[in-house]
Amino acid sequence: MDQEQTLPPLTHRSLPIALLRAREKVMGPIRHMLANAGVTEQQWRVLRVLDERGVLDPTEIAEHSCLLLPSLTRILQTLEGKAMIARQPHPTDRRKQQVQITDAGRQLILDNLHESQRLNAWLKTSLGEDKLEQLLDLLNELDALERHDDL
Repeated sequence: MDQEQTLPPLTHRSLPIALLRAREKVMGPIRHMLANAGVTEQQWRVLRVLDERGVLDPTEIAEHSCLLLPSLTRILQTLEGKAMIARQPHPTDRRKQQVQITDAGRQLILDNLHESQRLNAWLKTSLGEDKLEQLLDLLNELDALERHDDL
């Protein structure tokens, strides 16, 4: 067996490491923006999902914001305490609840819109709009892949 086939790829060609590096490059400035806004990355994702998608139940929020349900429970409590979300019982299934963003949550997004757009413009300028769109398309395609146990 060829030794080259048994060695892992060099770290600069390792997809997991490349994704982590890219995430940190993008998220560093965003973390700074969010710290100034007084919210965490996870809280921001929840607010953005609710703003974009409307009223959702916690399972839907967890799925769309890439969070685990136990973590989301604590995040929802915090956001509710900050009056950025409101929860109410589901109209037909009292075991469930519905969550929606409040005006205060929307205002937080609006207050940070300019900085968020500035950071996005930096990415477009640095990579070029076509490459950025291609990167987003490839990442979404990767996310949609189905993994089979035999692989």
